[in-house]
Amino acid sequence: MTCFIVSAKHQCRFFFYFFFYKRTVIKQRLNSRVFLSHRHLILIFSIKLFFHDSILDQTSKLMNLQRKLNMTENDLKVAFSAGLTDSGSVGPFDEERTLIFSKTLINIGQAYDQTAGVFTAPVRGVYFFSFTAADYLKGYMGLYLYWNDQPIMFNLELNDHGGYTSTSNAMALQLEEGDRVRLSLPASYRLYDDNRNFSLFSGFLLFQL
Repeated sequence: MTCFIVSAKHQCRFFFYFFFYKRTVIKQRLNSRVFLSHRHLILIFSIKLFFHDSILDQTSKLMNLQRKLNMTENDLKVAFSAGLTDSGSVGPFDEERTLIFSKTLINIGQAYDQTAGVFTAPVRGVYFFSFTAADYLKGYMGLYLYWNDQPIMFNLELNDHGGYTSTSNAMALQLEEGDRVRLSLPASYRLYDDNRNFSLFSGFLLFQL
C-alpha cells in the first residue's frame, strides 16, 4: 500500500515536470517566432524605407530639373532700341549732356527710360549695347558711353568733307541689378537725326548670372 502511494507521488511529480517542460518549450518556441516576426518586420520596414527614400530622392531631382526648365522657359527678356529725334540737329551745348533717345522702337522689359535716356539693368547679367550717331556738317562729332557715372567708351569722328557721316560702336557689359547705361554728348559737339533714324541706341540682355 505504501509503495502505491509513493509511486503515485512520483507519477504526480512526473506529470508536473512534464507539463512544466512542455509549457516552457512551447513558450520558448512562441518567443522565438515572435522574435523572428520582429526581425521580419524590421527587414520589411527597412526595405520600404529604402525605396521610400529612393523615390523621394528621385522626386526631388525631377522637381529640381523641372524648376530649371521653367527658369529657362521663363527667362527675363530685355531688349530696346530707340532713335534720337525727328527734329534734326542736337547740340552743340555749352556742357556735356545726356542724350535722350526719345523714339522708342522696341522696349521689351521696359528697362529703357525714353524720358531720361537711361537704361537700368533689371537683373544681374551680361548685356550688349550698340549705338550709331550721325551728322552732316564739317567738324568733330562724338559721344560717350556711360556705365553708371563712369565713361567707359568715347567715339570720335572728324567730318572734314561735309555731308552725312556716322560713327558706330558696341560693347558687352556685366551689370548688376540697378546699374545704369546711357550715352552722353560732349560740350560743343553735335549730332543729327530725323525720321530716317540716323542715330540709334540699342541694347539687350544676353544672359543672366
